[in-house]
Amino acid sequence: MSNEEKDLSLEAEGELEDVESLKKALGEEKAKAEDYLANWQRAQADFINYKRRVEQERNETVKFANAALILDLLPVLDDLERALDNITSKLAGLTWVDGIGLIYRKLQAILEVHGLTEIEALGQPFDPNLHEAVLYAEGEEGKVVEELQKGYKLHDRVLRPTMVKVGKGKVEEGEIAKEQ
Repeated sequence: MSNEEKDLSLEAEGELEDVESLKKALGEEKAKAEDYLANWQRAQADFINYKRRVEQERNETVKFANAALILDLLPVLDDLERALDNITSKLAGLTWVDGIGLIYRKLQAILEVHGLTEIEALGQPFDPNLHEAVLYAEGEEGKVVEELQKGYKLHDRVLRPTMVKVGKGKVEEGEIAKEQ
């Protein structure tokens, strides 16, 4: 083998090593690029989820922004209802009494437009998520036998639970004698 051939052979080996190192470097760069792409896609998905979550939280905040005000108005609604329920027959036909009834219904309608709904309790099974048991009385066990104060939901959340009397079952005559 001549010097020229040796030089060409060494040169070819050197170029082969360069090609191999370039292939290796290209593979490493491709792996980095794929890793960057995967991270970017993950970050993009996280950002989309973040935007969705922030929008949902904003909507919830707007939806329930009036909760404190509505909660403060509930005693007024209760008082108006009690006043209307206790009107004597002498007062029943007076225009100012009718006006109070109209005000009560208008206030109810406004609150309903803003998402307030009454919680139905009478005759329903006691539900601690919706009802607050304050007394037990004779009646069907576990059922609400009397509503002491109305409860309300604002959209899908309980704003004020219904205060109720819950049935504890029928009391036997023998048990009544023992209690006395």
